[in-house]
Amino acid sequence: MTPARRTSVVVVGGGQAGLATSWFLVRDGVDHAVLEAATAGHEWADTRWDGFTLVTPNWHCRLPGYEYDGPDPDGFMTRDEVVAWLAGYAPGFGPPLREHTRVTTLAERDGGGFLVDALGTDGPERWQADHVVVATGGYHRPIVPPWAAALHPSVTQLHSAAYKHADQLPPGAVLVVGSGQSGAQIAEDLHLAGRRVHLALGDAPRVARFHRGRDCMTWLAEMGLYDTAVARYPGGATAREKTNHYVTGRDGGRDIDLRRFAAEGMVLHGLLDSGRDRRVTFQPTARERLDAADDVYRSICRDIDSYIERTGADALPPAPPYQPVWEPGEEPTSLDLARAGVSAVIWAIGYRADHRWVRSGVFDGSGRPTHARGATTVPGLYFLGLPWLHTWGSGRFLGVAADAEHVAGMITGRRDREVESAADLARRRSPGLLDRAVVGVG
Repeated sequence: MTPARRTSVVVVGGGQAGLATSWFLVRDGVDHAVLEAATAGHEWADTRWDGFTLVTPNWHCRLPGYEYDGPDPDGFMTRDEVVAWLAGYAPGFGPPLREHTRVTTLAERDGGGFLVDALGTDGPERWQADHVVVATGGYHRPIVPPWAAALHPSVTQLHSAAYKHADQLPPGAVLVVGSGQSGAQIAEDLHLAGRRVHLALGDAPRVARFHRGRDCMTWLAEMGLYDTAVARYPGGATAREKTNHYVTGRDGGRDIDLRRFAAEGMVLHGLLDSGRDRRVTFQPTARERLDAADDVYRSICRDIDSYIERTGADALPPAPPYQPVWEPGEEPTSLDLARAGVSAVIWAIGYRADHRWVRSGVFDGSGRPTHARGATTVPGLYFLGLPWLHTWGSGRFLGVAADAEHVAGMITGRRDREVESAADLARRRSPGLLDRAVVGVG
């Protein structure tokens, strides 16, 4: 048995959440180790396509002791720019980071504390710690429907995490499944590259890129939405199941209007149902999904208008409300891939979390960790970096620092004073907005 190395805290994961946690532990002089399976922040390089840009403004990029300070705070960094920005973080504070060290098992230790087994560059490692912070995020296993294997082998299949550019795919049309942030942007990327695109719509809402002279996400941040605890949203934790709005930062930022793409030749379908060999089937829900996405788009603009009216914030005059530029006709419920010339399918329907290596009874029936702002019912075991861990901003650069400081404070006994809850602040800024948040900004 490998002798255990003793430390106070093991942080599993060297991405933005793990490094943010380490920053506070370094600040407070806490002995700890950050174990990263690959290299720090590698997923930004590995799972984004070549034309990727942030969908949040650059000023959202802020980690403890480290903020975006480039020339374009209201712009949108490309994938490579994000990778370069994040690479500058760790050298600034010297975390005890062990890269290429994959944690294989986390188990509770008799008498308290934890044993962490890992595979490093020199072989197996064992760590003994009083506290463990699991900061591996929630996007581990790409989702592909089980019947995907029944499609004809001549059809190339990729998950969105593996998509890089249009030329990577064989000649022909492409079926993109899912219209969340990745699906809508990949469909746009292929469309702009001149490929014939079929897009199977999910239930993602959309948002205007700019409204009244400012980025909508800047307005929402000012209105307090990113800081509001999930428990204060109608439906509480169900907000965690909502899909983020589709929009793009490409070419300086703009709306993604799928109706306009359809008018230019993109083929929109309803929810993908099933498939076999060279045929797939859809539900006739395209019109319903487009209308619902547009309703959210308009509602967010109205909420911003109301905020401007109440607060007297500087803003341009309101533009006319969005009007659809295209309407679907009859909705076919099946597609012959060969006849349509579809040579590839890109699955953009998300990920599942995979915490099977965590040997602890802190998970619900669907495998999600149960916690209160990252703290589980097992003393000393915490989760960070999960979408909606505490707020809408929790899984983003903008919000991870607050959660990391909270967890580090529980470990060290150091807590920040909370003068008022972010939810109360948001209600004062934008009364009534939270009542629509599950639909409008979920």
